[in-house]
Amino acid sequence: MDKVRVRYAPSPTGHLHIGGARTALFNYLFAKHHHGDFVFRIEDTDIERNIEGGEASQLDNLAWLGIIPDESPVNPNPKYAPYRQMERLDIYKKHTEWLLEHGCAYKCFCTPEELEAEHERQTAAGQAPMYNGKCAHLTPEEVAEKEAAGMPYTIRIRVPENEVYEFDDMIRGHVSFESKDIGDWVLVKANGIPTYNYAVVIDDHSMDITHVFRGEEHLSNTPKQLMLYKMFGWEAPKFGHMTLIVNENRKKLSKRDESIMQFVSQYKDEGYLPDAMFNFMALLGWSPEGEQEIFTHQELIEAFDEHRLSKSPSMFDKQKLIWVNNRYIKERSLDEVVALCKPFLAKKYDLTNKSDEWIEQLVSVYHDQLSYGAEICDLVDVFFEDEITMDEEAQEFMKDETIPNTLHVFKEKLSELEEFNKENIQACIKATQKEAKARGKMLYMPIRIATTGIMHGPDLASCICLIGKETAIERLSKF
Repeated sequence: MDKVRVRYAPSPTGHLHIGGARTALFNYLFAKHHHGDFVFRIEDTDIERNIEGGEASQLDNLAWLGIIPDESPVNPNPKYAPYRQMERLDIYKKHTEWLLEHGCAYKCFCTPEELEAEHERQTAAGQAPMYNGKCAHLTPEEVAEKEAAGMPYTIRIRVPENEVYEFDDMIRGHVSFESKDIGDWVLVKANGIPTYNYAVVIDDHSMDITHVFRGEEHLSNTPKQLMLYKMFGWEAPKFGHMTLIVNENRKKLSKRDESIMQFVSQYKDEGYLPDAMFNFMALLGWSPEGEQEIFTHQELIEAFDEHRLSKSPSMFDKQKLIWVNNRYIKERSLDEVVALCKPFLAKKYDLTNKSDEWIEQLVSVYHDQLSYGAEICDLVDVFFEDEITMDEEAQEFMKDETIPNTLHVFKEKLSELEEFNKENIQACIKATQKEAKARGKMLYMPIRIATTGIMHGPDLASCICLIGKETAIERLSKF
């Protein structure tokens, strides 16, 4: 095999979407598995939809995930540069002139109104809409006359008759298309900018791209691209069309689907870990051998096998992502998890009077159960509220006649403490068990409800330590 070269070529029309990130990831894993190059290229010919910062956002979010291109507009290889299509217009123009000279393409002067009317006529007649070839046989004199009159034109490919375009898809197996089902399509728009299917072929060939992994929505583009490869006499890369990502209702993951965050930056902003996202996305449409689900980057590179890419849609399982991210958080040091959580805490709560040690202790209580950084704020309200509130179930539980004595004994034990720490608080709970003759649920739950307002939670002694001696005694005194 020649040196593997793959590419991820987004449009700078938005931020890095989950679908785009997975495409980039599979190309990256394939390239690294085969000791090849991963190329980042920008398809910026849709000028109206390009947004400022779109390219930088794509690169920044890929870097956050750990997907680092070997070549890109900011790290070019002079042999293949430039990497932005709008900087390659002269390259496309040269190839367009060749196609025109060899009769493989022609100028089309049909107006948008004419094309729309023909489209509607064909649709009404139950025909598959395609260009009717009106301008395909204009004489050189007719073309010159229309140009002289200043009529705008596009350039269309002259689709060969009775051709079959077939290839072995790396994921789907053998695929074939017939040229009779493809109308003469536009290579160059009236503004002189090439269409996607035209530019991508020239870019892939001139950059020595050997393999193309992309979404299944591009499958219908492949015969158009293959006919260009054949016209130019170029060898086409190997294609692999990945299946759709679907939501939990088995519907295609849409940017309008609000049940799932759509963009990588949203997960970054919510405090998900990049290694966990990398791991999770690798399992969206690819399955390793064996039962292992948690991988390092290097393990995924070594294990990646394109033959194990799925032919079935891949479900974006939010709970699976949460589980994976929790596994990664558990493996992080406490200092790292504190650094992850502190910005979220600072945004929601006033930490002015909270020491670094207190914040560290707070996070440590939830370290093992935490699924992502922002979740810390859903767990710790009780430590920042002046007054506790109990739900109906807790209120009903606290009506047991033995509870006031248990809480009184525990309050007296706490009051006697000179050093208020987790170990001493735990000793007070044990002493209360013995003196108040309360045990199990009738010991721990009343103390938890009285001090925090909730019936269930993490280690009780740690929680009381975080609440503080004065506040804990004050709350116990109300029962």
